[in-house]
Amino acid sequence: MRLFDLTLHIKGFNINKAKAVLQSIQDVSETEYTSYIENQKRTIVDYHLKHNDFYRLKTKDVNTYDWHSIPIITKKDLQQPLETILSKPFTKNTVYIDKTSGSSGDPFIFPKDKFCHALTWAQIIDRFSWYDIDFNTSKQARFYGIPLSGLDYYKERVKDLLANRYRFSVFDLSDKAFQKVLKKFNSTHFDYINGYTSSIVQFAKYLKQQDIILKDICPSLKVCVVTSEMLFEDDRSLMETQFGVPIVNEYGASELDLIAFENPKGDWIINNETLFVEVLDNNDAPVENGQEGRLIITSLYNKVFPFIRYDIGDIGILSKRSTTKLPILEKLIGRTNDIAILPSGKKAAGLTFYYITKRIIETDGHVKEFVVDQVAIRHFKIRYVSATELSQSKKQDVLNAMETYLEKGLHVDFERYIQLDRTKSGKLKQFTSYVSY
Repeated sequence: MRLFDLTLHIKGFNINKAKAVLQSIQDVSETEYTSYIENQKRTIVDYHLKHNDFYRLKTKDVNTYDWHSIPIITKKDLQQPLETILSKPFTKNTVYIDKTSGSSGDPFIFPKDKFCHALTWAQIIDRFSWYDIDFNTSKQARFYGIPLSGLDYYKERVKDLLANRYRFSVFDLSDKAFQKVLKKFNSTHFDYINGYTSSIVQFAKYLKQQDIILKDICPSLKVCVVTSEMLFEDDRSLMETQFGVPIVNEYGASELDLIAFENPKGDWIINNETLFVEVLDNNDAPVENGQEGRLIITSLYNKVFPFIRYDIGDIGILSKRSTTKLPILEKLIGRTNDIAILPSGKKAAGLTFYYITKRIIETDGHVKEFVVDQVAIRHFKIRYVSATELSQSKKQDVLNAMETYLEKGLHVDFERYIQLDRTKSGKLKQFTSYVSY
């Protein structure tokens, strides 16, 4: 057994069995796939109704053959002491336990049974193989957060060593830091880049500034996979140009699984092998493909924790080209708690502000990155990193665009920074509302 697979096996994650099960699911025909999904949905609900006291109380009198009678579960429902919510016969000592980063505002600890977690890895391994990436042999350049000191720092470095990856800190995105990153690429045969979108975009901007194509420096590089933050088309174009390799968009949630992964044709393929993904309106009714709605996700194999009809807090659209076996995520709009409510009562996705501003203030190349905060009902703050102050004409262009696309009467403050603060995990939250409604 190869090192990465062996490491998973030693930890109790039977990756060989998981790969075999995943393959058997993928072998189910299109005509039989609906039956597979329906059977697995009922199986996981029946399991938790039988073995989970919390879920049994939460779902009194449900009919497992009437899926829409099963209640929606939120993260707050599950933020309880693990001992009170684990399914029998599992205990804290017999399961895989992790926690979310909390970048959405609601961190929490969650468990998976070990086979479910092995299936998660089998799913990830399968998707990366679309780009000729083998976790046992391919070297990863990793742009993620890392503890800055102490035992946790060394634990992460050991994990990186066993996983055949080298981690670059995302907390220092200065030119001096990127000089060291570039030097490492020049001396290491990296096969792929993986990490937070915003950090990798900053590296691409540095390469553009230096007039460098990364694949010329590191010919072994095959692909760049970005995750955890929104990917805008102009950023994708910049990275493709400066890296010289395809840019792949990944969407996942640590408490669930890999949710969607972009294939070589450019389609964002939803994982419906180990998950069931619904798109619902605010009244919990299904919307037609092509219409936006809340993403509600069921983990089909987690026997420890009832992630059943779980409202992940994201808004998205399924493509009209989706089929039962091959659902396609057309667009991920943003999180439900990233909604701005304007003085008129109009609602707008927070990323609307970010996107409008991005198209204006990044065109001259001086602004490296920025975030947008709603600090009051009509008051917004744009914090940006730039060597020079944003010009008055650029500031006015932002205000004009907000009036055009949103409404009049909005006030914007601009604040220049040397560096923007990131979450403890290293993510950059592009829009945040501090207004309570």
